[in-house]
Amino acid sequence: MHILKSNKAKYEYDIHALVKAFYPAWELKVLTPESVVKDRRIWDIIPVMELEFDEEEVRFIVHRLTDEGGSHVYTWRESHREQEGTSEYKDAFKRFLYTALQEETGMSLPWGNLTGIRPTKIAMTMLEHGKSEEDVAEFLRGEHFVSEEKIRLGIDIARREQKILSRLHYENGYSLYIGIPFCPTTCLYCSFTSYPIGIWKERVADYLTALEREMEAVAHIQEGRILDTVYIGGGTPSSLSPEELDRLITSLKNIFDFSNVQEFTVEAGRADSITEDKLRVLYRHGVTRISVNPQTMKEETLRLIGRQHTVAQVEEAYWLARKVGFDNINMDIILGLPGETGEDVRATIEAITALAPDSLTVHSLAVKRASGLHKWIEENGVTAYNNTEETMGIAAAGARAMGMEPYYLYRQKNMSGNFENVGYSVAGKYGIYNILIMEEMQTIVALGAGSITKRVFPGGRIERSDNVKDVAQYIERIGEMIERKKRLLGGC
Repeated sequence: MHILKSNKAKYEYDIHALVKAFYPAWELKVLTPESVVKDRRIWDIIPVMELEFDEEEVRFIVHRLTDEGGSHVYTWRESHREQEGTSEYKDAFKRFLYTALQEETGMSLPWGNLTGIRPTKIAMTMLEHGKSEEDVAEFLRGEHFVSEEKIRLGIDIARREQKILSRLHYENGYSLYIGIPFCPTTCLYCSFTSYPIGIWKERVADYLTALEREMEAVAHIQEGRILDTVYIGGGTPSSLSPEELDRLITSLKNIFDFSNVQEFTVEAGRADSITEDKLRVLYRHGVTRISVNPQTMKEETLRLIGRQHTVAQVEEAYWLARKVGFDNINMDIILGLPGETGEDVRATIEAITALAPDSLTVHSLAVKRASGLHKWIEENGVTAYNNTEETMGIAAAGARAMGMEPYYLYRQKNMSGNFENVGYSVAGKYGIYNILIMEEMQTIVALGAGSITKRVFPGGRIERSDNVKDVAQYIERIGEMIERKKRLLGGC
């Protein structure tokens, strides 16, 4: 474990995110006097870095834990003490810390010092307030040290998102998320709420009954408001049987008014859960967009990450979806999976190009503490996974060759290579819900175990309401989940 000590409880999240971006292999803990009240022993661990805030300056001390030893001290003499506690002060501190880490490592990060924020949200907000693209570029460059390539990407996507979202009902509309927390098995990299369908098969009906109760309550609360998009995700929704899928969507469409719905997505997901009968249920119910997600087209990696299907099954599932009639199919891939090289990524892109999906979502691997991959990396070393500019470039070039353009982008904590996730699509086949969940411009009401409802108020303020993650608890406490939504959404 690597320890960074700070003498003040201040900006711990941003400090952790920035240091981890420069030192991704570290198991980093940021300690303050307040954070070690219950366990003072951890404070005695020798730190690799320290932050000292006082009245005159901030000192960032990097201890060189090598044979030569020694320390390097970076100093920021605060010229605007009266701004302490403001966003301007925080931004100035992050610029100081970033430049110190940059000097210490000799590295520059593609997204500069941006932490905990969606880059396209900055660009879109500035453009909506009448700023020019050059104003946006200058801000991202000067305030956040973002690279020219990422500046262009962010502005390009922000412009496209504005156009795509122009038909939505922000003030009198909402979107709906339905969570199905079951999967055939849990993938190595996954940290989402999911339960093995084989073990929970006997309680799926109870889960759907609870979901139906929550649907009815939400439809009543949201009465008079326009439903713009619907997304069924998970987990793996297609782990349900054809009969269970039919029950779910029949209830959904009986309870909610779909007359204004612009997009109805079901994340069909893993090839080992997709059958022609299930696809026909989805198509018959008017699902407009589905995902068939390989993550990689390399057999060895599929086995390593716990995907219980083959490349051939991915291709079969894709062609089944085309045969049934779907004309808007997305595929997901993950870059930086354990052991994969640039050539492996190139082979995956070539295999997907041969299928010609309508959109491609390129994820940069994010290692979550709750995932099996976190333990795998501890056992095998951080060099076992790595995303690079080369692999990101291979994926981007492949998407362009398929006639796709980038339409949404987001970043995650602990993302391999400090890169991003990008959605590419051919014209007219964009995933509207994907943009909404990232840009937080419309209320999204989320149903099911582990889901989080986000209400967007006029002016941009956001409040959330969580559903319990445990399936049994969700079923037993569904009344409580409904009451939570009433409190959050009741004044809509």
